[in-house]
Amino acid sequence: MVQAYLGLGSNIGDREQQLQEAIKIIDSIDGVTVTQISPIYETAPVGYTEQPNFLNLCLEIETELQPKVLLKHCLETEQRLHRVRDIRWGPRTLDVDILLYGDKVIEEDDLEVPHPRMGERAFVLIPLNDIASTQIEPRSNTRISDLVKPDDTVKKYKG
Repeated sequence: MVQAYLGLGSNIGDREQQLQEAIKIIDSIDGVTVTQISPIYETAPVGYTEQPNFLNLCLEIETELQPKVLLKHCLETEQRLHRVRDIRWGPRTLDVDILLYGDKVIEEDDLEVPHPRMGERAFVLIPLNDIASTQIEPRSNTRISDLVKPDDTVKKYKG
């Protein structure tokens, strides 16, 4: 079993419901068990900014799946919740990213782990820190808690 971390985000439709449904889907995948769920945060969009705010959270999972198989299931989860990819960083019902997969560094055309922009994104690091503060980011060999910077655009979601 490998401990891995996923980042989830949603900014169209019933954002909170879609995140909750995604957690159920991910937890039902053979070879995957959700072991921790961060609080939900509301965040402004990054990149393409002419869109609604996101709800973001992170999951800790235990998995027997290899990284590419886990990625396939993440993409299938997005599709089950009607993800459409038409604008880079655009609005979406659901986004599921593999942030960390054990202590592995993976650099392939369709999969980079740790997530390549994780360190730049408070909306990832803040919820990740809630459930994985002592985890080591293997590229920088730095604890997650040491990567987090305060960011007033990332606010705990009140529901």
